[in-house]
Amino acid sequence: MSSLAAPVCNSMDVSEDDDDYFFYHENISFNSSYDDYPVLCEKGDVRSFAAAFLPAVYAACLLAGLAGNGLVVAVYAYHKRLRTMTDAFLTHLAVADLLLLFTLPFWAADAARGWELGGVLCKVVSACYSVNFTCCMLLLACISLDRYLAVARVRGREGGRWLRRVVTRRHCWKLCSAVWATAFVLGLPDLILSEVRWLSDRSVCLAVYPASMAQGGQAALEVAEVLLGFLLPLLVMVICYGSVGRALRGLPADVGGRKRRALRVLLIVVGVFVVTQLPYNVVKLYRAMDSVYALVTHCVTSKVLDKAAQVTESLALTHCCLNPILYAFVGSSFRQHLVKVAKKFSQRRRRTRRREDPAVDGGMEMSFNSHSASQETNTFSI
Repeated sequence: MSSLAAPVCNSMDVSEDDDDYFFYHENISFNSSYDDYPVLCEKGDVRSFAAAFLPAVYAACLLAGLAGNGLVVAVYAYHKRLRTMTDAFLTHLAVADLLLLFTLPFWAADAARGWELGGVLCKVVSACYSVNFTCCMLLLACISLDRYLAVARVRGREGGRWLRRVVTRRHCWKLCSAVWATAFVLGLPDLILSEVRWLSDRSVCLAVYPASMAQGGQAALEVAEVLLGFLLPLLVMVICYGSVGRALRGLPADVGGRKRRALRVLLIVVGVFVVTQLPYNVVKLYRAMDSVYALVTHCVTSKVLDKAAQVTESLALTHCCLNPILYAFVGSSFRQHLVKVAKKFSQRRRRTRRREDPAVDGGMEMSFNSHSASQETNTFSI
């Protein structure tokens, strides 16, 4: 697993035999001839860029993500009983997003000053980042699959019977457990291999691969992450949302406005996923191939690749902030839950005011009673 899975500031994963962090290619084999030694590539400008860029981006992601995902978790925790599978998937997605976001302050401090928190936290934070990032992607695939099956049930389609038997509320906890277990397996290399190393003028937290797997093993793990964390969710989303889109296009003309809005939402969901995740995974795959075939042979190219890894990974993290908007807030089920929470909170505040000041409560009571419950629900907006 490369440093793309753990956002170390000027990250190049190293093998146990490497003594200098700033060789332009970290897994090069050393020969007996001094002429074959790699040229030193000082990356002070890469560290400076990371120290200024990453803390600012991580702080913005943390604030926005905590607000949206925290609201999702609070609403579903208040109701306790989840009515649909999508509700369950959205809750797990919000929890995974929050756990991922909680690692960002550690990586921001690492980018600015180096890793000063010890080896145990290095392993835990690296694994937590990798596990929850992968889990988010797999849960997005589960949500798209559930929506596809919901449309198939309404239309009375016979196809996908075995999927309907598996993707049910009774088996929901099994599906979520399988997602978390898969993500945990992909996060094990970070938990096992991450170490704190003194490189150049600071300590950094990064995955240190044994010499026996510094090339092939590292690349295999990177490719597995790309396949399970990007290509598989993308394929499921395209197939499922494509089927849902065809079903929506077949609806009667009298629901044209709602049909267009629904199709627009589907296109936005898939488009945002591609825009935020594709650049990150392209760079990740290229770095995996570079660890095997030594594609990068110039210092300038290595620096550009490091900066591209930082920028594209930050772009991929913005999906954690957008998930509540794309999946929870646009759904009628979540909006209904949110309305109920808001109404109960309002009633609780009125009861509190009634005890403190009955005169004020009388005026408020008249205002609320002038509208029916349905009107309150219909006029409530996020």
